Amino acid sequence: MEQIVKILSAKYVTHNVRQFRLEKPSGYGFIPGQATELSINTEGWQDEKRPFTFTCLNSDDYLEFTIKTYTDHNGVTNQLSKLNVGDEVIIRDVWGAIEYKGEGYFIAGGAGITPFLAILRQLNNDGAIGNNKLFFSNRTDKDIILGDELKSILGENAHFSITNQKDSMYDQRRINADFLKAEVKDFSKHFYVCGPDAMVEEISSLLSDLGADTESVVFER
Repeated sequence: MEQIVKILSAKYVTHNVRQFRLEKPSGYGFIPGQATELSINTEGWQDEKRPFTFTCLNSDDYLEFTIKTYTDHNGVTNQLSKLNVGDEVIIRDVWGAIEYKGEGYFIAGGAGITPFLAILRQLNNDGAIGNNKLFFSNRTDKDIILGDELKSILGENAHFSITNQKDSMYDQRRINADFLKAEVKDFSKHFYVCGPDAMVEEISSLLSDLGADTESVVFER
């Protein structure tokens, strides 16, 4: 099912990540962590569908997407970077396997934070953030998406790792086996993993090797 909706607002939250708020069709709903396929309602782009995760709450009266834009080639996110309030996009049915199952560790790389934004915002809204921990890896400090909000939700349980900036104020370790052994206190908890495919594959494999229950590792299969 396709629905055409207008952009209500668009703003940059980092140098290359833009947050869009869209009209929300009546009866349209999702579970935090889920996504839809989105395309731009202009000639030649309607069928160029890309998956993006909702970053708002289901109870909000708008839909929100927080999208990393790649302007080095003329793809969908480059076109999205040019859109303004009032322009139209096409949304479709909701899908996705990332869903909150219980307290644990969220491990994100770059734009892989987006499904966790909706989940953490919902937990915060419900007063149920508990002792969830976030390990969020980025190349440089300026790539961290909504770092201040994540810190305000999670406090000291928001842990940022920076892999490509020597003068970063944050931890400079990669999220690898040594990092997980040092930072994870309980491998029987739930793990939520999202990021580039290679990272998800590597971390899921490491968690399994370190004793995590494969049924407790949640990622987009």
